[in-house]
Amino acid sequence: MTPEHLRAGPDRELGRVFDRVADAYEAGRPGYPDELYRALAEVSGVRLDGATAVDVGAGTGKLALALRARGSRVVAVDPGAEMLARLRAKGTAGVAAVRGDGNALPLAGRSADLVTYGQSWHWLDPVASIAEARRVLRPGGAIAACWNLAHAAQADWLAAYEERLAEACPTYWGPARREWRVPPIAAAFEVVEERWIPWTRLAGIEEFLLDLRSHSYMAALSAEEADALVERQRAELRREFPGDVMSVPMRVYLVVGR
Repeated sequence: MTPEHLRAGPDRELGRVFDRVADAYEAGRPGYPDELYRALAEVSGVRLDGATAVDVGAGTGKLALALRARGSRVVAVDPGAEMLARLRAKGTAGVAAVRGDGNALPLAGRSADLVTYGQSWHWLDPVASIAEARRVLRPGGAIAACWNLAHAAQADWLAAYEERLAEACPTYWGPARREWRVPPIAAAFEVVEERWIPWTRLAGIEEFLLDLRSHSYMAALSAEEADALVERQRAELRREFPGDVMSVPMRVYLVVGR
């Protein structure tokens, strides 16, 4: 998209939260399985090859770059300057990195075929964000949100890992909290489809711990508290995986509104 599509308004406070963990986010967060993109195209009715996609809360580009690899032209919108710097450093043609707020997208109306939120919609205003997504979509476009979630019910070690996070992190939100639910984005649409996509992540222990450091509830701890928690998790994981290679049960929650 061209500069005349841009408007002002990044959420700088949220940007600062994730800018503090930008390196860990880039190095530790996993991408999404191929099945997600097949399901996204099927459910949305949007052909990814040739589509214009706006990826809101793009971070370092985990979802944006995968959409580009499948032929989409992508505008990656994020409030974090450091997060976007990691994306720009990859020098990927066909992805425009724009600092902006998902509640007031810096884009012209009817300029996109697809608006996506990868691990991000729950940070936004549930009404304003959807209204903005609808504004920038062309007729026939779709809104899609997805979350990569560790499937703690599938492994005792993972359930224990999540319990330790819940005990140590006051702002933790995840499967160890009885009241935890997936974000209620589906309620925003009249026509919606939801899918759960299971997959298995293979990761080294240190990569997995970098992922841990990239989460907002870790950024909210003091450096000493975060380091102590990471060391505790490292010790437990080494007992569980003495060979260092972890097999982590995962699932992606995908919701598409049309």
